[in-house]
Amino acid sequence: MIKEVTLYCDESDTKGRYFSNFYGGALVRSMHGNEIQTVLKNKKIQLNLHGEVKWQKVTKNYLDKYTNLIETFFDFIKEDKIKIRIMFSQNCNIAENLEPYHIEHEYFILYYQFIKHAFGLQFANNDNDILNVRAYFDKLPDTKEKCEFFKDHIHGLNRYIEFKKGNISIDREQITEVVSHKHDILQCLDIILGAIQFRLNDKHKKIPNGLKTRGKRTIAKEKLYKFINLKIREIYPKFNIGISTGLEGNINNRWQHLYRHWLFVPRNASFKKNLTKKK
Repeated sequence: MIKEVTLYCDESDTKGRYFSNFYGGALVRSMHGNEIQTVLKNKKIQLNLHGEVKWQKVTKNYLDKYTNLIETFFDFIKEDKIKIRIMFSQNCNIAENLEPYHIEHEYFILYYQFIKHAFGLQFANNDNDILNVRAYFDKLPDTKEKCEFFKDHIHGLNRYIEFKKGNISIDREQITEVVSHKHDILQCLDIILGAIQFRLNDKHKKIPNGLKTRGKRTIAKEKLYKFINLKIREIYPKFNIGISTGLEGNINNRWQHLYRHWLFVPRNASFKKNLTKKK
């Protein structure tokens, strides 16, 4: 019986060459939290990874260590002890008729939609007991006033009819910002999220100015991405990272699935073919 879950949330590129607004979440049931934290901590010690691990730190020298750590992380995903969700937008889908408010608050509006829909929380609770949700956000990059306003809106999801039906409860005091170097789950999420945005925006093809070949760091990152993609496909063969993951005819899979992607398309959007990879 699930009594409480924790959402570890992170974000990546807000503006990429082809894809933008990357958000990631790792959902952990309270019953598995201590086990996961202990195993990841010990794994990092075993690998001599004493500092914070993150996508930006991936190098040739650290590739094997990061691969080893991420394999352990995916073991928990396969066991349904961690659920991963990734959301992003595609630049070719242009939102129309946006008001100044939407433009100013785009970052938080999209984050709100991610929390509300990506995990299918309304399908998580099969009994009459309350399911408590904690939300841990990696340090939010905006003013204190805007961040608190955003947290108020996340708390306001308690009024969302689907959450009320599912007995989902989000305590305002359990919506908080954290520093990722204290949370190994967030660090592993950062690596997966970074790998996805890296590949979708063709950063694996980047050649530094003045050179004819790719840098060693880029090659290492591509190898780590390929390993992550392999682990995803061990769960869902032929997984396509650039589209929304299908529901296989069952809307409950928004919750049941171990790993999902969501390509967010604005309701009133126009399609600009010249902004796609295949112009």
